[in-house]
Amino acid sequence: MHKLVNSLRFRHKLPIIVGIVFVMLCGVISGVVSTNPIAVTASVTDWGLSFQTQGAAPIGNATVDDLAKYDAYYVGDSSQPVIYLTFDAGYESGDTPAILDALKKHNAPACFFIVSNYIETAPDLVKRMVDEGHIVGNHTSTHPDMSKISDKAAFEKELKGVEEQFKALTGQELPKFYRPPQGKFSEENLKQAQELGYKTIFWSLAYVDWYADNQPTHDEAFNKLIPRIHNGAIVLLHSTSKTNAEILDELLTKYEQMGYRFGSIDELVNA
Repeated sequence: MHKLVNSLRFRHKLPIIVGIVFVMLCGVISGVVSTNPIAVTASVTDWGLSFQTQGAAPIGNATVDDLAKYDAYYVGDSSQPVIYLTFDAGYESGDTPAILDALKKHNAPACFFIVSNYIETAPDLVKRMVDEGHIVGNHTSTHPDMSKISDKAAFEKELKGVEEQFKALTGQELPKFYRPPQGKFSEENLKQAQELGYKTIFWSLAYVDWYADNQPTHDEAFNKLIPRIHNGAIVLLHSTSKTNAEILDELLTKYEQMGYRFGSIDELVNA
């Protein structure tokens, strides 16, 4: 399967370097893969999608039913005009306030998947996310390739770090939603996350929005995010994207005009 980025280690003690590395790490696998979904096996390590029909949910490289065995999801109910907005946040680029403003304007709940560095460097924004009714999810402490971690203790350590920091900051337990960095995973990872009480959240729509020095134009963003939207979509965007910050209000307006509403990710898993 075509890979959009190389796998690099995320270093969480150096915020500036972290930002650059995170941008390179956030590979959104949205290109063409096999048209036949496969079961979750040891050979599957990268989340991938194949878009077959405009306006319809894409085919994942693992089926809805196979993922469900491990409390994992990539799409919601295809009969319902609902969209689930999610943002991966590895560092703060200055774009999150505008994103939060647009979400608030549209009364649209979102899930922000954050790493340890984000809590350390942008605590006020984490608090704002919570105060404004958004879910904060777990994107691991150091953003590694989790598919290479087979030891349960090491896997748990990556999640526990974020949990502890979030509780120390907010006084609340971190909601048990997990997104694998770069979409890299293994069947063992899914089992480990499930055993720790987590729901693993992949996505059914994303685009290349993470290169800080090569941001898509507004038209390029709309040309990806409008035709491919579908019922039950889990949309992955990056909060580090200047384009996303600039277009989100208009994008959400367009989605509403198309008849969609915005649902919370906990609504998805409880459906």
